[in-house]
Amino acid sequence: MNRKDYCPTKPFLIILSAPSGGGKSTILGEILKENGNIDYSISYTTRAPRGEEKDGVHYFFVTEEKFKEMIDAGDFLEYALVHGNYYGTSKSYIKSRIDAGRHVIMDIDVQGANQITNSDLDIVKIFILPPDKSVLEDRLRKRGTDSDEAIKKRLTNADVELGYIKDYEYVIINDELSQAVEDVKTIISAEELTRERYSEIDTKFYRG
Repeated sequence: MNRKDYCPTKPFLIILSAPSGGGKSTILGEILKENGNIDYSISYTTRAPRGEEKDGVHYFFVTEEKFKEMIDAGDFLEYALVHGNYYGTSKSYIKSRIDAGRHVIMDIDVQGANQITNSDLDIVKIFILPPDKSVLEDRLRKRGTDSDEAIKKRLTNADVELGYIKDYEYVIINDELSQAVEDVKTIISAEELTRERYSEIDTKFYRG
């Protein structure tokens, strides 16, 4: 019998942040593949689907009118207007997954993470870093998707993002991907074992 069958623990939101090229999206994908009790935080957007994107899988695709209704209702933990389209994280969606007993994981930049931290959600924040700045630059160049100017801008942004590390509970050095994934899994397991996340542990074990 799994330990969670004896006394389940309360699920929480897991936030992964990293400089561009830090590997947070890759790590998130590996975590989702290996952990059946974690859901991805699906964002809302007003842009049209691209390629094989599916509603409710990659994004929730909504009209601008619907998005603004959600803004007025205070449903977004964070949102932004990017190149004429809105993107946002719905509080009600995340709460629905947590209420269903599921952890939720998301990758987001430090500004967005800072906005979400001000909510009443139970959050675990993990900052992912490459071993050093030269490794980060090498990874950005190997992607082959950015100009020299864009890479310089990303490196400058990385310096700014480093200033937010103090707001995170955990830092992972992503030198080797498999180890970084294991580190995230270890953090999640440890957080599940914190006393305050056990549901009625004294009643179940000693006063039942």
